[in-house]
Amino acid sequence: MEPRNRGGRRRRLSAFLLFPPDSRPFMIRNMNPRLLVAATLLWSLPVHASEELPGTSPLEMEGDLAAQMVAGIDRYLDRVINGSPGRRHGHWQLDSSSREAFLDSYLAASETNRVGLRQLLGVVDARDPVKMRFMTELGAATPETPGEVARGPGYRVFAVSWNVFRDVEGEGLLLLPDGEPVADVIAVPDCDWTPEQAIGLVPGVPAEQQFPRRFAEARCRVLVPALIDRGHRFAGNPEVRSVKHSQRETLWRAGYQMGRHPLGYEIQKLLAAADWLTATRSVPSSATSGDMTEVLKRIQDPGGNRQELGIVGYGEGGLIAMYAGALDTRFLAVGVCGAFGLSQRNPELPIYRNVWSLLEHFGDAELAAMILPRAFIAEHGRYPEAVHTDEGGGAPGRLWRPTQQEFAAEAERLTGWLPEMAAYFVNATEDAVSEWGTARRFYRKLSNKGDIAHSPAEPPTITGRMPDAEARTRRQYLQLLEDTQQLMRESEYTRREFWKRADFSGTAAFTSSANWYRDHFRSNVVGMIPSPSLPPSPRSRLLYETNGIRGYEVVLDVHPEVFAYGILVLPAGLQPGDRRPVVVCQHGLEGRPRDLAHPEVQHNAYHKYAFRLAERGFVTFSPQNAYIGRTTFRQVLRKAQPVGLTLWSFIVRQHEVITDWLAAQDFVDPERIAFYGLSYGGKTAMRVPVLIDRYCLSICSADYNEWIWKNVSARAPYSYLWTIEYDMPEWNLGNTFNYAELSWLIFPRPFMVERGHDDGVAPDEWVAYEYAKTRRHYVKMGMGDRTEIEFFDGPHTINGRGTFEFLHRHLDWPAPH
Repeated sequence: MEPRNRGGRRRRLSAFLLFPPDSRPFMIRNMNPRLLVAATLLWSLPVHASEELPGTSPLEMEGDLAAQMVAGIDRYLDRVINGSPGRRHGHWQLDSSSREAFLDSYLAASETNRVGLRQLLGVVDARDPVKMRFMTELGAATPETPGEVARGPGYRVFAVSWNVFRDVEGEGLLLLPDGEPVADVIAVPDCDWTPEQAIGLVPGVPAEQQFPRRFAEARCRVLVPALIDRGHRFAGNPEVRSVKHSQRETLWRAGYQMGRHPLGYEIQKLLAAADWLTATRSVPSSATSGDMTEVLKRIQDPGGNRQELGIVGYGEGGLIAMYAGALDTRFLAVGVCGAFGLSQRNPELPIYRNVWSLLEHFGDAELAAMILPRAFIAEHGRYPEAVHTDEGGGAPGRLWRPTQQEFAAEAERLTGWLPEMAAYFVNATEDAVSEWGTARRFYRKLSNKGDIAHSPAEPPTITGRMPDAEARTRRQYLQLLEDTQQLMRESEYTRREFWKRADFSGTAAFTSSANWYRDHFRSNVVGMIPSPSLPPSPRSRLLYETNGIRGYEVVLDVHPEVFAYGILVLPAGLQPGDRRPVVVCQHGLEGRPRDLAHPEVQHNAYHKYAFRLAERGFVTFSPQNAYIGRTTFRQVLRKAQPVGLTLWSFIVRQHEVITDWLAAQDFVDPERIAFYGLSYGGKTAMRVPVLIDRYCLSICSADYNEWIWKNVSARAPYSYLWTIEYDMPEWNLGNTFNYAELSWLIFPRPFMVERGHDDGVAPDEWVAYEYAKTRRHYVKMGMGDRTEIEFFDGPHTINGRGTFEFLHRHLDWPAPH
C-alpha cells in the first residue's frame, strides 16, 4: 500500500499513483480522457494536515526546520557571547574595603586566573633547563664568530636555537649589544614575518616597522623568535593527503584534542627563552623571581642595578606577547601592537586563535589586568590582515584592524574597572608598528639608562651565512606536529592516570565513582547550557500513514529560539494503555530524520531503519541534530567553543526534552527508551547517553573507534586532521576520555557496536582494539552479556541484524517470526 502523505506543505500526487506500477501504462493509455483529467485534478489538489498527535497542538512551521534549528542556536550563542564580559567579573573577587585589601585581592585573583589561563592555552608542560645554541653549518663560520649572521650599529646578530621540552625547540635571532646590556627584550614579530625581515636583513618589512633592532640599538639583548606562518606549504602529509588549510590550523586541530594549542606551544618557547635570559644576566643582582612583592618594588625603580625583562610583539606576536605577559610576572613591561581589541569577536578570527572557554574568563581587558600593575602598552596601529576560506577544507576566518571605537571600548573596559592601574593605549597611524612613542615608553619601563632613537639606524650588514628560513619553518612546524603525535601515543597512559580515582572493585562502587567523571565530561568537554527554560509545548502534524504505521513531525521547545524537532513513528496496532519500548534513531552528518524514518526515502546508509523498527512493533523517534549545513553549522560550533560550549551542549538539552516528552506519552514505557545512531549519530550514541540516564541502552553504529588516533594521527588515512571536519576536535579529550572510557560511563546499561568491515572511518583493528577495553570492563563487572560487537561484511551503513536482535532482547520485545 502506498503511504498516505500528510502535512502543512502542499503535496501533489500525479495521476499514475492511482494504479499499481505494472498497470499504469496500459490503464493510462486506455483511460477515458475526461476521467484522466478529472483524476489528475483530484490528485493534484493540495492536501492540508488536519491531524496531529493527541495532546499536541498543530505544527504550523514551514520551510527547512533543520536550518531554522541551526540558525536559532546561532542566535542563542550571539546572546551568550555578548553577555560574556559581564560574567567575567565573577572570576575577580576584589575587596574594596581599603587600598591594601584591594591590591591584595587583585593580585590573588590574578594568580588564580593565571592557573586557569595556563590550562586553557595548554601551557602545562614542565620546561627543561634551557641551553641556547648557535646555529652554524660546518664551514660557515670562523671560530671567533660561531653563528654570527650580521652586525649592526653597536650589536651583533646570531642565529640561535634553544630547547623547551621533549623534542620541541625554539629558533630565531639573538641580537647582542657590544657593551653591557641594560635590559632584555623578547621581540616577537607577526608569524608571517621572518626574524630576518623583522630586523632588516632581507626585504619585506619597512625600516620604520623593524621594531626588534631598535631595542638592540638601545643596548638591549634582544631575542627575535621565529613563529609558524599562516601558509599551508607544509600542511598535509604527502603519503596521506594534500590540504590547503594553514599549518597553524593543522597544529590547532592536533593540539586541541590533546589539551595543547599552537599559541601555547609558542608561548612556551618564549618562556623558555625568558628562562635563559634571566639565568645569564651580566648583573649579579638582577631580579629573576616573579614574586609580586619584588615586582612591585621593581616597578618603582625601573632598571636601577638590575637587568629587567620585557616582551613586545606585533600581530600574532603581539597576541602571544600579551598571553605570555599575563602568565609570567618576570616580564616587567609588555607591549602589544596590532593585536589588542579583537578578542570579543573571537569566532570571526582564524581557528588557530580559538581557545576553549576563553571568553567566559578572559577578554583583552582581563589579560591586561593580569599584567598590571606591571607596564602594559597597547598600540592601535597596523594590524595584520589575513583571510582564510573553507575552499581548501579548512575553517574560515579573518584578521583585520579594529576600528578606533572598538579598540577604545576594550581599553575603557579595563580603565573603567581598574581606574587606579596605569595602562597605556597609543593611537598610532594605520601603518605604525611599535612607533617611537610606543617603543620609548616600553623601553623606559625597563631601563632609565639611555633612550630609543627617533628613527632606526641603518640595518645590520650580513657577515655570515643566513639561516634558511623555509627549512626553519618546516623544522619548527614538524617538531610541534610530532609533539602532538607523541602526546597521542602516550594518551592511553595519561588517561589511565586520570582514571585512578575510579573504583573498579564492583558495579556499585564503580557506578558511584563514575559520577565524578561524568560531571567532568559534562563541564569540561561537552559544556552545558542551562536546563530548558520553556515548557515543551509539543506541536505535531501527520507526515504519512501506511499499513497502520503513522509518522508525525514533532517540535518541542527548549529555550527561546532553541527547539527540538524529529519524526515520531507509531507502530500499527497500538491499543489504549499499550506501552511500547522506544528506539531513538539518530542520523549522521548532514542527515535528516526523513532519511531513516520515512518509508519512501531510500538511503544507502540508513535503509529506513527507524521505519523498519516500527514495523517490528517499536515506537521510534528520529531527532534532527544540529550537525547539518556544512560550514554553517561548523561556524556555529566555532561560536560555541570560546564560551565553553559545543554542539553537544544543545543536543543534550534537546534530547532531555525529547526523552522526557516521550516518557510522558501513554503509548511509551518510560523505562525502555533506547538509543541507536549511525556515523555522527554514533558519536551521539557515545556522548548523549553518558549524560542522559533515561536512555536505557545505546548502540553505536559506524563510528566506534580509537577516537583519539582518529582525530590526531598525522599518518593514518582515516584521520580527521586532513579532512574538512574541523568540528571534530574536543578540548583535551585525548587525556581524559576515549570511546572505551565513554562506554564505561554508559555502563551498566547495555551497549553495542555495529561495524562494517569496509567502513572507511577506521580499520577493524582500531575498532577491535578500543572495544576490547569496553568488553573487558563489562565482563570484569560481571555483566558481559550486556555488551557485544557485530562485524559484518559491508560499508558505512546500518546492517540491522545483530542490532535489531540486541534491541528485542534488551527491550524485552518479541521479535517477529
